[in-house]
Amino acid sequence: MSLKRYQNELLVLLAFFLMFAALLYKNGQLASQAETAAIEKQEVNDFKEIVILKKIWADKKTSKKVEKLKKLIPASKTKWSNKSKKVTAVYEGLSSAELNKLISKILSIAIEIRQLDIKKTGSSYHVEFKCKW
Repeated sequence: MSLKRYQNELLVLLAFFLMFAALLYKNGQLASQAETAAIEKQEVNDFKEIVILKKIWADKKTSKKVEKLKKLIPASKTKWSNKSKKVTAVYEGLSSAELNKLISKILSIAIEIRQLDIKKTGSSYHVEFKCKW
């Protein structure tokens, strides 16, 4: 008999409970959609970066750019070995200006640097450089 008396209040309480459950469900769905959108956006950006890097690495002019490193420093200071797409170079007796020019040129080329050793002897520098592309 007492449940019949509070029947309307129980219906209102049930309605509020369903509204609260619906609100939680909606917020959960919005959060998961936002997270999915962020993940997809990151994947698209990663894919674009991969495409750009493939274009850079597939550049046919990379060999010519690496060959310019040979001509950048006088031949008397350079020992150069080029095998396929691998270069081993040893530069001896470089001044600081020549070293700066060489390093900035190396870093501006799309190559994989395997070894870059720079040793200072007095006022001159000794550089060992290995790379591939």
